[in-house]
Order: sequence, then structure tokens, then C-alpha cells
Amino acid sequence: MSRLFSGVVGWALAGCGGAAAVRTPAGAPVVVDRFSAAAGHLMVRGAGGELPAAGAPIDFDRPPFVTQGLSPTGAPVRYYNFDVQSATPAVLYRWVKPGTREPAGAPDTVTVLPGEPGYSDFWRLALVDLPAGGPVADPAGLPPATVHLQPQILDCPIVPVGSRAKLGPVPHALAVRGGTATCFLFDLALTPEPDGTTPTSPIYVTFAKSGFRTEDGTVQTHNVVFSTPGDLDYSPLWAVHIYDGRAFARVHDAASAADAPQVELGPLVNCPIVTPAAPAH
Repeated sequence: MSRLFSGVVGWALAGCGGAAAVRTPAGAPVVVDRFSAAAGHLMVRGAGGELPAAGAPIDFDRPPFVTQGLSPTGAPVRYYNFDVQSATPAVLYRWVKPGTREPAGAPDTVTVLPGEPGYSDFWRLALVDLPAGGPVADPAGLPPATVHLQPQILDCPIVPVGSRAKLGPVPHALAVRGGTATCFLFDLALTPEPDGTTPTSPIYVTFAKSGFRTEDGTVQTHNVVFSTPGDLDYSPLWAVHIYDGRAFARVHDAASAADAPQVELGPLVNCPIVTPAAPAH
């Protein structure tokens, strides 16, 4: 089961407090496209509906990027939708002064973008001794003794410059291949599973023709998460269980969702819970 990493969470997230916490890297912003055929799965441009163009800012506070579901006890919760993601984390490199854990003042570095092989919204943190010549584009090529893999996985989806998500994540500046990028850093760190993958938690969902089924005239789904932030088994990487839509009316919490007839298993999706939600009207 997933475990919220506690003892070093504060240190792991130090320096991740947004663009003001690190100097802005030199170079132009890279073009980020989360809705290409290579990057998207549930949300692909041209597969129905209007999705932002490549590089265009995304307003994650508007559907289909934010959903109102139910907690294990049936209380409304709101979560962002960042689509299907791999459980195998990519690596986020943090430059430190050699021989210390003290940030060296350079922006964190990544080597992959959405749609590229090896990309995931989830990042295994690695501390890297800053070379005498300064940061390099691909720290994986540095001597192994200078790259120190840490026991934290961070949820920080890379998004186009100017994107908005006002319900919790902090914009965080990155360096990538001589350019700049932005990711939305969520305030948690996860402990990897024994095999190094990102832990998961169950979510039970059902669909209508136009997307998630909702209560008439509201945005309230009967998608039920089985953990929430603060739970030891919480993870924003959800293992999707699709239940029969005919059970919609009687699904209102974890127990009733687990009792509903299951149709199939779905993919793993990055959907961090960002706030309890007021009852839908």
C-alpha cells in the first residue's frame, strides 16, 4: 500500500516553493503538449471536445480538468485530472553544494517532457553535486558517485507556461535541455514501492455518454476515492475500477462502491485531491 513519506517531507519540498524560490533558468520556455496522441490517453486533442493547443495555457479549474467526487465516507472532494500516468517515476535532479544537502541555487533539472518515452508526472528526487562548471543538461551522465537518489517521489505535472490551478499546487520552475519548463508541485512526498514504482490507491468510477456520470443538474459524480490526503495509504495515482452505471444511485461511499458490480479495471491516473468540496447544487 502507499505510504505518505513523513520524516523528510519538509526537506524534500524545500526549494520547491515556486518560481520565487529558485532563480529562473536561462533559455526560452519549451512547448508542452499534454493532449497530443503521444502524451494523452483519456484527453487527446481531436478525440472529441475542445482541448488547448500545444503550448497554450491550461485552466485546470475548469472541466474536464477538475472533478467533484466522494471520499471514503461519502463527503464531497474535488480533484484535478492529469490523465493516465506511468507508475514508473522519471527523475528530477536537484543541484546541491558538493558534499552537502544544501541547494546550490540552480533550478531543478529534468530530461523528459509529456509525450516522450520515460515521462511521468511523478518524479523520483535525486540530489546532484553541482559540477565546477555549473549545471548540465543531463545529470545522468555525471559520475554515479555525485548523483544521490532519494527515498521520495514528488507529484509535479509539467504544464504549459501560464497554466492555472488555484486549488493547491505551486508553480515550480525547471530546466530542461537548455530551456525552461513549469510543473505544478503538490505538497506531498510518496515513498516508492519496493520495486521503485509510485504507490497507488483505488478509485471507483462510472461513466455517462459525455464523461463521468453526475447527479442531475450538478457536477457531483459518484466517483469514490478510497483514501484522502493525510491517510497513510493516500496516493494521487489512482488505480481505476469501473463499476456498472446501473449502481450509480446506490454508490455513495467506499463500502457501497466496493459492493457495486464491477465492469472492468481502468488505467492508472494522476488525480490529486485538492480540497473538500461543498455539496453540489
